Amino acid sequence: MSAAPLPAAAPGGPLIQVTLSTLEHHAYCPRQAGLILLEDGYADDAATTRGTLMHQRVHEPGHETRGAVRTLRALPVWHDQLALTGVCDVVELHHDGRIIPVEHKSGSYVPEGPADIQVGGQAMCLEAMFGRPVPIAAVYSGADRRRHTVAVDDALRRRIADLATAVRRTLSEMALPAAPADQRCRRCSMRDMCMPRLLARAQAFSQATSTLFRPSPEAAWDD
Repeated sequence: MSAAPLPAAAPGGPLIQVTLSTLEHHAYCPRQAGLILLEDGYADDAATTRGTLMHQRVHEPGHETRGAVRTLRALPVWHDQLALTGVCDVVELHHDGRIIPVEHKSGSYVPEGPADIQVGGQAMCLEAMFGRPVPIAAVYSGADRRRHTVAVDDALRRRIADLATAVRRTLSEMALPAAPADQRCRRCSMRDMCMPRLLARAQAFSQATSTLFRPSPEAAWDD
């Protein structure tokens, strides 16, 4: 398995550091990530509160060994060359050399969704730290109480690198991405802060009026 190409350092300085949780937010909705990064905005709802309660145990630093598996909890991870940083809910160290990060989510698992981005980034950080391949990660879903395997393949690695670049662009330009105003907004705890429908209507009105009041070329006038 070949690794995705790593970005070069930005001209005049190192890459802007990006957290793995920010990558997950940006994968779900770029505007949500922008509100958190640029306006220090965040809001809880029932779903985010359930997630917080679920993470209370795994976010307590510690370790334990059961059989052939040593389990680390709340492990800080980083990748210097990619300028990524984060905290793993759980990392399993198997006696056969396998390293498996396990991300815990209170909701349903969505294949190839934002949770894959976060746990895939954790795997890439662990590779850099331990110096060995981490081709498999996992997402534990509290909704179905199941563990879902995530392949940390080239496609996922490219998505993670591209998302990190997009997050850095948001930070550099200091501009909020447009509101999607789609089905994601109904499940977002930040919809009242974002006001996606209002912004979408304003954008549609602006486009309509700019066309309506655009002067026609002189040759097209009908006197």
